[in-house]
Amino acid sequence: MSLMSWRSKQGATGPEAASPLRALRAEIERLLDAYVREPFSSVEWPLMGQRNWMPAVDIAENDTEVIVRAELAGVKPEDLEVTVSGNYLVLAGEKKDSLEGTGRNYLQLENRFGGFRRTIPLPQSVAPENVEAELDSGVLTVRLQKTPSTQAKRVAVKVKEEPHRSSPPPGEG
Repeated sequence: MSLMSWRSKQGATGPEAASPLRALRAEIERLLDAYVREPFSSVEWPLMGQRNWMPAVDIAENDTEVIVRAELAGVKPEDLEVTVSGNYLVLAGEKKDSLEGTGRNYLQLENRFGGFRRTIPLPQSVAPENVEAELDSGVLTVRLQKTPSTQAKRVAVKVKEEPHRSSPPPGEG
């Protein structure tokens, strides 16, 4: 997800490639992107034993369904709960700590562990009985069928025919 204009994604060459302003812009874009993805990731909540995390999601739709994909690498299917409630999809679960043993001295540890609960507002009404969820290679794909009343329907446009005129309109001729 990028909050900056498309120009920042183009490869720069020449003197402007090493510009301090370009580097600053790239760093600001990276920080904003991280904040949008996990707004409170740097905040340590004093009453929580483990830091919660939120999986990244992509939401798309077509004429008949809404498709939600969530990055859940390391989450086992038995530790995952998918619920549809009204116009909301709720993803909840737990990613268990895979670090075994103590005494390891990590220089950097960025993997997130712990419980998560993500409520996703759906853009259309869906039929809760027609929901499919599949976990494949750490990506959860949820397909939610739209209710028939909310499915897109193409409307034919009619052309109004003007009556035939035998004489030219006033001012012509």
